[in-house]
Amino acid sequence: MSVLGWIYVGVAGVALLLSVVRMIKGPDVTNRTVALDVFTTVSVALFVFFAMVFDRYIYIDVALVYAILSFIGVLVVARFIERGL
Repeated sequence: MSVLGWIYVGVAGVALLLSVVRMIKGPDVTNRTVALDVFTTVSVALFVFFAMVFDRYIYIDVALVYAILSFIGVLVVARFIERGL
């Protein structure tokens, strides 16, 4: 992995850490939901990056499934916040 790859992993790690902090300290449910969405988006980007670095393209399938499940989860939480289940 090149220096640029390590920089990318470092920036993504900081983004993950900041989103976890926002999930813990979020003043309300909407901030926590957005932080969870950011966390899953950065995780998907890391899955794709590691798939390219390690030449294991099955990780891209895992990333796609994870992204779809994350999107559905955020929709469910948004509907719950708006008017309940």
